[in-house]
Amino acid sequence: MAMFTRPVILNNHFCHHFYMQPSRTFVDARVKWVRDAYLDFAVEKEKNLKQIISLKNLIVSQPSKTIPLSTASVYKTIFNLPATAINFFQKYPSVFEIFQSPKPFPLPHVKLTPQALTVHNEECKILNSSNYRKDVAERLAKLLMLTRARKLPLSIIDSLRFDLGLPHDYILTLLPEFPEYFQICNMGDDSNLFGLELVTWRYDLATSDLQKRSMERNSGIKRGTAIKFAIDLPKGFELEKKVRIWMREWQNLPYISPYEDAFFLSPNSDQAEKYTVAVLHELMHLFVSKKTEKENLLILGDYLGFGARFKKALVHHPGVFYVSNKIRTQTVVLREAYKKDLLAERHLLMGMRYRYLHLMNQKAKAKRVYGLRVNGSSKHLGSSIKGG
Repeated sequence: MAMFTRPVILNNHFCHHFYMQPSRTFVDARVKWVRDAYLDFAVEKEKNLKQIISLKNLIVSQPSKTIPLSTASVYKTIFNLPATAINFFQKYPSVFEIFQSPKPFPLPHVKLTPQALTVHNEECKILNSSNYRKDVAERLAKLLMLTRARKLPLSIIDSLRFDLGLPHDYILTLLPEFPEYFQICNMGDDSNLFGLELVTWRYDLATSDLQKRSMERNSGIKRGTAIKFAIDLPKGFELEKKVRIWMREWQNLPYISPYEDAFFLSPNSDQAEKYTVAVLHELMHLFVSKKTEKENLLILGDYLGFGARFKKALVHHPGVFYVSNKIRTQTVVLREAYKKDLLAERHLLMGMRYRYLHLMNQKAKAKRVYGLRVNGSSKHLGSSIKGG
């Protein structure tokens, strides 16, 4: 795979300064994992939200705005459902409605409830607004700027689509609006592997969230300034003394922007680890919920050339990143973005997602059970069947 270096912002004197940094590494001490009940709840309350929105998008993309229940079996694998699609639909009667289609072929179908359709329509207004589309395009561009090649396979972008807040059909509806930002490309020698490439480097976007906040507090910053990461450890969490000393010295190392190429650093040095944390920190700020599945980060880290350094940084810096074991996976949460279980600054799209959560949590009313024939077998559906 050909690699193209990002614009080198570091000058020779600055590079030499970094090379002179001590090459010591993290102290030999165990940093224990301590549960954070608030952040666990922030993760757990969004259980099945991604699946709900994926199924919702599938339904509204159909000309009839419905899908036949007879095809539901394929959705369990496609959308990684925790149960059969029929049981999943039944679990959320405030979102999905199972009904009998009209004659001459009366078969059970699924559509959105009026409440869910209302939320969807309001969500579409946000997704189609010029402000939102510019915001999501800029965050996608910044993601590509974090790579040395300024490009990523579409498969990796798709795995992060929900976290970035990209429209489900972003390739057809969003990318054509920003030809000055993006172009579809081939990845390396494999003509069947497509990716997304940044057309030109965006100097106006090459400032990290941490740099912006530091400039707001200090009226500007100099290159090589020791910008510190916010550390927020849960109650009862204690670091060994030697770890606290190391952390203090590590925080005082110069901050290298994640939009600069610092792969000249010794990969095992503390300075390289601070750069790794800077890249991870900026990545988390690009996500609308300031969290993502750990596996997504590790796959991206491998592609970016960090190897195991992402995983090591998550273990070494529990005051910056929290790893939750809830909802059948491991989820990385950016601590500073949350106050207890709530986002400190809620992105506009997250407001809509919380409305879906509200619908999901509404209690089901008692409904008559009907026996319907699905895929040739009789199955009882615990949902009212109405005429379409």
